[in-house]
Amino acid sequence: MFVFQFTRVWIPDPDDVWRAAEITKDYKEGEPVLHLQLEDGTPLEYQVGPKSNTLPFLRNPDILVGENDLTALSYLHEPAVLHNLRVRFLESNHIYTYCGIVLVAINPYEQLQIYGEEVITAYSGQNMGDMDPHIFAVAEEAYKQMARYTCRNQSIIVSGESGAGKTVSAKYAMRFFATVGGSSRDANVEEKVLASNPIMEAIGNAKTTRNDNSSRFGKYIQIAFSRHYHIIGASMRTYLLEKSRVVFQVSPASPRLENGPGPR
Repeated sequence: MFVFQFTRVWIPDPDDVWRAAEITKDYKEGEPVLHLQLEDGTPLEYQVGPKSNTLPFLRNPDILVGENDLTALSYLHEPAVLHNLRVRFLESNHIYTYCGIVLVAINPYEQLQIYGEEVITAYSGQNMGDMDPHIFAVAEEAYKQMARYTCRNQSIIVSGESGAGKTVSAKYAMRFFATVGGSSRDANVEEKVLASNPIMEAIGNAKTTRNDNSSRFGKYIQIAFSRHYHIIGASMRTYLLEKSRVVFQVSPASPRLENGPGPR
């Protein structure tokens, strides 16, 4: 193994998770130290070996940073993915990025004006890679596949950590279907389906350290379409209820609502 001088790498950091660095001296396999320089000019001797750190991850060329599809990167690993998402979010305010057919979303914790009817119209009829990554592009792809392969069900899996925005993402997908596949009486299908959320949340949610209103169950939402691809109904089923965490409903006057976790 031989690593040349000026090679750009990522090294672990306790504060920033990953820090960018550059190798300042050629490295040969078996040497215990890798000579680096951080972006601020600070020199660093990075210990490597079987009992310490492995060789650091390589950085992507600057021309690839900010790509809207992670599979276009030369090196696809944790620091490369996190850096690309960070650049897209902080520099371009893009919360969506593709990774092949998967859509990666960053929760901005604020309302963005990218879900209006004009945006739905723009994505309707487009191929998934023709426009910037968006939840509407995923919904359009599912809708198009359903119309192309008659009577073949389509599924969109919305997954993420507590508080990541799964419920809101599902709502936007249903808004797209209600607009492109609904009529005036069906246009509020997502409101009708999500109106049942407060009832289920009162039974199956609990406060955690990361989310004040964390779902303790999954939701499987089914939207039914006619042969003309118009919405004719919707239903919701729950699964994987963590009964051990939902024992009783906390009294509104209970101090646990403010100072501690909810039902356990």
